[in-house]
Formats: sequence, C-alpha cells, structure tokens
Amino acid sequence: MTIMTTDRRQLADFLRRCRDRVTPQEAGLPAGPRRRTPGLRREEVAQLAGMSADYYIRLEQARGPQPSPQMLAALSRALRLSDDERDHLYLLCGHRPPAAHSSDTEVSPGLLHLLDQLATTPAVVLSDLGDVLVQNPMARALLGEVCTESEHGRNVVWRWFTEPSARAPYPPEEHSYYGHLHVADLRAAAARRFGDAESARLIARLHGVSPEFTELWELHEVAVRRRDRVRVLHPELGHFDLFCQVLLAPEGDHRLVLFTPPPGSATADRLARFGAARLGSVPLG
Repeated sequence: MTIMTTDRRQLADFLRRCRDRVTPQEAGLPAGPRRRTPGLRREEVAQLAGMSADYYIRLEQARGPQPSPQMLAALSRALRLSDDERDHLYLLCGHRPPAAHSSDTEVSPGLLHLLDQLATTPAVVLSDLGDVLVQNPMARALLGEVCTESEHGRNVVWRWFTEPSARAPYPPEEHSYYGHLHVADLRAAAARRFGDAESARLIARLHGVSPEFTELWELHEVAVRRRDRVRVLHPELGHFDLFCQVLLAPEGDHRLVLFTPPPGSATADRLARFGAARLGSVPLG
C-alpha cells in the first residue's frame, strides 16, 4: 500500500551507503581484481536483486521510478538490511513496511527486573493484541489472576466480552467505556498486523461469541490505548482511582501497563498498606 511519494534524494543516498557496507564475500561474490571500494558495485547489487543494472543505477542517481514492494524486498535481501533498515527503505519509497509481528511470549529480562522493583504498583506486561504475558503480585491481588485454560484465556479483550469476572474490578456504569476502549485498541493492533492469522482468529472468535463485541466492532472506532484514568472497585478497598499509563517496549510489541495513584491522594497509602498485608515475597507469573 502506497502511503506517500518516494523521497528520491534520500533513497539514493541510503542505497549508496548500504551498498558500500556490504563486501562481496558477505554477498557470496568473488572479490575480483581492481576493486576501488570494499563494498558492492552497482551491477552486483542489481544482479543479487534480480533487476537490470540500468534500473538500479537510476535509483542511485535519484531519477528512477517508485520501486514496488516486491523490488524493495529483493533489494533488502541483496543489501543485507536489518529489519529497521528494511522498514526505512520501504518508507523512503512511499510504501508501508511489511508486517513483522510475531507471537513471541517471552518477556525480556529488563521488563521482568522492572516489575520486580514495582512492589506497591500494579503492573502488567501485555502483547499488542492484549495477551497478558506477566502480572506482578500487586496486579494479581488487586485486579485478579488471569485465566489460562482456554485458547484466548490470557487475552484481556476476550475475557472482557466472554467472562463476567473480568468486569468485576470496574464499576458497572463504566463497562461501556471499557468495551469501546478494548475494541478500538484491538482494531488498531489488527490494522498494524495487516490482519495476520493470529489477530484474525481472535476477532473471528469474538464475533462468534459476543454480539456486544460485534456491535462495537461495526462502529470502526480506532484508538491506541496510551493513558487514561480508571476507577477500581475492590471488595476490601472499595472504590478508588488509578492512572493507567501504557509504555511500549521495542521488542516483540510488548506493552508495560502501570496503574499508579493520583499524586497527593490517599490511594497510595491505601495501596501500600494493602500490599503489605496481602503480599509477601511472591514470584512473578
């Protein structure tokens, strides 16, 4: 899908610099005599990418046509580009980068270490589709343990529309708001994934079991959840407000969600006393 025009000047410069970094040996080519630079020749890049030398030369001279996504994929392989470099190449040429999502459920050691430090702050790591990958003890005590028995049992959107217990920590008058929020965020994630099999299956199953989900989905609301204020209804602590802050991790499309009390409120002290009374040394899970 084309999303903008080609930046020919930047494209030409990027291709030249990437070509200079790849040696013939790395590309599986003989070095040959009389090579003035350690990098690849233009003709060699064209050969590796399966295009005419004239076509590639025009790209480096900032006068070529807009390359197709298929051509960019071939150039990415020929120039041994990293994922970030490949995405940059696509954007320079006015194309959306290819989807690079995975179903990686392994949380990085850095995030796990951070959760360990948040003893009195409820915190959760989610995938971009809303799968709960890990909760710290405070989040489990305050918001409930996540079920893992069904296929989508760890998914917050699935649980919201299929399990009444998922709504228990939130006041009934705010259930509609959270329904809209979950659906809009899921639609944004599915669009970023270009409707891959994982997101398509989750959405199809939600349509099959929840008329409420279908009704909200048809509104075509799109909104990435970044921050908001949530009211929690707890059997011991009663009603209290928390700020919900979503931090994006660069690896694996993971999100760190923090629930923090408003500054100067009595909630922080209540949470600290609650944590001290309910929690000991509990491992993450």
